[in-house]
Amino acid sequence: MKSLPYELFVGWRYTRAKRKNHFISFISLTSMIGIALGVAALIVVLSVMNGFQKELRTRILGVASHLEVTGGGNQLTDWQSVAAFSARQPNVQASAPYISAQAMLSYDQGVQGAIVRGVIPSAEDKVADLGKHMKVGRLEDLRAGEFGIILGVDLAQALGAQIGDKVVLMAPQGQFTPTGVVPRLKQFTLVGLFQIGMYEYDAGLALIHLDDAAKLYRMGDKVSGVRLKLADLFDAPAVAAHISEQLNAQANRNGDYYVSDWTRQHANFFRAVQMEKRVMFIILTLIVAVAAFNIVSTLVMAVTDKRADIAIMRTFGASPASIMKIFIVQGALIGVIGTALGALFGILIALNIDTIIPFIENLFNVQFLAKDVYYISDLPSDLIWSDVVTIVTVSFFLSLLATLYPSFKASRINPAEALRYE
Repeated sequence: MKSLPYELFVGWRYTRAKRKNHFISFISLTSMIGIALGVAALIVVLSVMNGFQKELRTRILGVASHLEVTGGGNQLTDWQSVAAFSARQPNVQASAPYISAQAMLSYDQGVQGAIVRGVIPSAEDKVADLGKHMKVGRLEDLRAGEFGIILGVDLAQALGAQIGDKVVLMAPQGQFTPTGVVPRLKQFTLVGLFQIGMYEYDAGLALIHLDDAAKLYRMGDKVSGVRLKLADLFDAPAVAAHISEQLNAQANRNGDYYVSDWTRQHANFFRAVQMEKRVMFIILTLIVAVAAFNIVSTLVMAVTDKRADIAIMRTFGASPASIMKIFIVQGALIGVIGTALGALFGILIALNIDTIIPFIENLFNVQFLAKDVYYISDLPSDLIWSDVVTIVTVSFFLSLLATLYPSFKASRINPAEALRYE
């Protein structure tokens, strides 16, 4: 301690000494606790926001693809050449054709609308992670000509269907008969169930083989489009623009092509999470700011309480700048300790939130995120250290800013005026 500048030594003594004015110590303690709570809340909330964003992206891309190339009228005639061209691009790892259409599914007394996707199992498994989310059966159980179907677990539950049951699929495109237009019906055997963890897909998606979909929807050799998987999913916008430019250069011969990436297809989800993250950061930073600026009242009272001490130090040759540094040290220590405690508790909670939340739910018999209401039914957390550094830096800056005015007032005290009534 004695090797430190005396401003640091005195400021440290003022912070830890037990003085007769306990109210000042109480205000200091509440300021410290307020900063700690604000910092901890910021770290936990931003980690949960990051976890939602990561989990949402992972689950969406478990069903969707990084890129989709489609043609006019939701039909692609020369999909083999499009897939071959796309596979030659440096960032593209795999491609798979698909047919997408709407349908009504019926079993017993249950009727549900769904999006039907025709796929080639071996190719589909390379562009999406559906195979990892199979609860019963495998994607390979879809075989051409056998008319098998794989449903999301919630969709199967709504229909009341189980493995091996015959599910009737009704295509909206009707066929003309002497009695009028009749919807096309086909029985499919339920051969598998998948669970993504997003109600939108688990309750509204059905998979069949590409050849069966082509026969049902009379697509012939056409498909709806080609799905692509990239080495780096964050390169999707740039790769989409490049492929679109190259393919449409041949538009006079092959027709128009439309290339969309996952950031555009699901932009509303990610923009909403990003906006909420920014708003929560601002709101919780205000909480930290309120706690930090309590330091102002703490130091103002401390300066008033130590006017005689300040005057004595001034008569012994202390400069106004030295007096200012003493009280900056005292206020900064409150901010540093509060920020450090808040960062510690915030990191511990963020890293263990997957254990804490289930414990609270079981303890009080509640569910914070209902599966049929929210896209994600559990509370994820993804601690990003750059966020922690930003929060700690902002908290310390606000704490330091709060010390400037009281410290300046302390440096302006006139020794003669302060000692007049001592």
